[in-house]
Amino acid sequence: MQALLESIRFVAAAAGQEVLTLYQASGADTISLKDDSTPLTLADIRANRLITEQLHGLDRSIPILSEETERPAWDIRRNWQRFWLVDPLDGTKEFINRNGEFTVNIALIEAGEPVLGVVHAPVIDMTYYGGTAVRYAWKQSGAEVPKTIQVSDVDPDFASLRILTSRSHHSKREGRLLAYLQSMYPDLKLESRGSSLKICQVAEGSADLYARLGPTSEWDTAAAHAVLRAAGGEVVATDFKPLRYNQQDNLLNPNFLVLGDTDYDWKCLLSPALP
Repeated sequence: MQALLESIRFVAAAAGQEVLTLYQASGADTISLKDDSTPLTLADIRANRLITEQLHGLDRSIPILSEETERPAWDIRRNWQRFWLVDPLDGTKEFINRNGEFTVNIALIEAGEPVLGVVHAPVIDMTYYGGTAVRYAWKQSGAEVPKTIQVSDVDPDFASLRILTSRSHHSKREGRLLAYLQSMYPDLKLESRGSSLKICQVAEGSADLYARLGPTSEWDTAAAHAVLRAAGGEVVATDFKPLRYNQQDNLLNPNFLVLGDTDYDWKCLLSPALP
């Protein structure tokens, strides 16, 4: 599994270079709209083509489910025990807004669980990767030696509880949750971030909690979820059950919480403010 993880890390980096080239090129962010009215750029298309070709080259027997590829029918997908789940450009709005906070996401799913994941941020040349299949998670900046990462313990006095919010997506429910937490803990630290980098920040221990109480798709979370689990954290629905993948025709995630310290009683803290 370690060799496979290294292979997909190189695939993600190659796709990231394709995205970065277009990001730096004038006019390369020409936008069209998909059927669901979400934006699509040339970078999405080219990165998806590269990833699909290279993953097929690794093992053509493993099917690929990508945001930018036609979705196989549920009657076919329901029988998949092992597949790739890909978002070739997570954070298209971040790409369009040119803030650099977008990523390439590749996950390996087995029996509904993310067991390997790579999240590559091309602009900052940062890669998070790992999974329960290899038991560790790493962060690599540029050509530096990769460092193992793990979640942080929650401060029992909440003197430094760190919460992440989305830079491009906000909901009234998230606003109410944050207001509730701020009323209880005035010293909370809030930070906005784009794409799946929020989950990776929790994985590396630089944040404690991220709540997403709005629509997302499974390819938005799977790769970073794999990294987070290997680092000791978890992504759970608001019933505090871990997210699972490809369990129904609809590929939308439920509202979810990204938890760092899983030994802390988050349910007691958060349930009063959850819908």
